[in-house]
Amino acid sequence: MHEKILVVEDEASIADFLQVNLSKEGFSVVWARDGVEAVELFGQHSPDLVLLDMMLPGLTGLDVLKRIRHHSEAPVLVVSVRDDEVDKVCALEMGADDYVTKPFSVRELMLRVRAILRRAGGTTEEPSRLQHGGLEVDIASHRVWVQGEEVRLTALEFRLLATLLSRAGRVQTRDTLLADVWGMHAGLTTRTVDTHVTRLRKKLGDEAGNYIETLRGVGYRFRDSDDDSDEVPDLAEAL
Repeated sequence: MHEKILVVEDEASIADFLQVNLSKEGFSVVWARDGVEAVELFGQHSPDLVLLDMMLPGLTGLDVLKRIRHHSEAPVLVVSVRDDEVDKVCALEMGADDYVTKPFSVRELMLRVRAILRRAGGTTEEPSRLQHGGLEVDIASHRVWVQGEEVRLTALEFRLLATLLSRAGRVQTRDTLLADVWGMHAGLTTRTVDTHVTRLRKKLGDEAGNYIETLRGVGYRFRDSDDDSDEVPDLAEAL
């Protein structure tokens, strides 16, 4: 069965371009002309991936993304003329899997679509629940608890935490985290990682937040369960 992609785009010429090229790659395509139709068609077709424009009549792209995330974790690739970092961070914070700026090449778009679909379909062997001390993370339901109390995280904060926790004990550079959490083509600076780690630590609280170590000049590491040291390694030790 062909993977189904919902294209949400109000400009007919761009929608036609996307439909033709996605069909050539073997995808089944459904087209929504505005935000309201996008929500309706998403419910009817349960697509494997959504290509979502941000500037739509009726419901905005962010409104559509919010409604999708309320019911589903289906991958969403934002396609927008807006190239500002604030717009990118906002979309990713709300649960978008990647962000591509118009104009773009067919090859670039297809690479991103394939990469997102691979990531979405590649979690079957990963544990559905991760635990570290008083921290508990449920991958399937996107829920987090600290000492039994639930902590509310954004979709992006959850991906950041799950990525670090699943790689506990291993150093993650800022570039690696940008690629794996934000999407390799997100076009954001490494300071974005620092900002979100700070927010994540604050939400997790003093004890659980300290599980995330800063390795100066390198990146971050989620402390191993058997590592009781409170010292932060320097660059030489990390390398």
